[in-house]
Amino acid sequence: MPEQSIGEQELALLRYLADGGAKTVGEVAEGFGGPRGLARSTVLTVMERLRRKAYVTRRLVDGVFRYTARRSSDDVMRGLVRRFVEKNLDGSVAPFVAYLSESPELTDAELDDLQDVVERLRSGRGRKGGR
Repeated sequence: MPEQSIGEQELALLRYLADGGAKTVGEVAEGFGGPRGLARSTVLTVMERLRRKAYVTRRLVDGVFRYTARRSSDDVMRGLVRRFVEKNLDGSVAPFVAYLSESPELTDAELDDLQDVVERLRSGRGRKGGR
């Protein structure tokens, strides 16, 4: 089943769960919803929406549901970027690379990370099948 689209608030909550392990609705409402001014009912709605979209699972533990992200935060972001490139850029990263080349906001650390990616791609370690 292809992944379903995910909204901004869903993504933020999913990353919170992925980074923090299994949590109850109450724990998420306090740690995630509280600082954002979200009611417990809103947090529950978003968590259940993520569960229906198969991004999150829940398990009954001592009479309370504990929600867990199915994938790590990094895996979620990679999948979203891949879908964005495929859907919005016709599978080509060239427009994204052009954007980066014109972006004055890149830090030295980000430029170093990009250089590392280029080196991995050139050596074949960044490609499936090692081509």
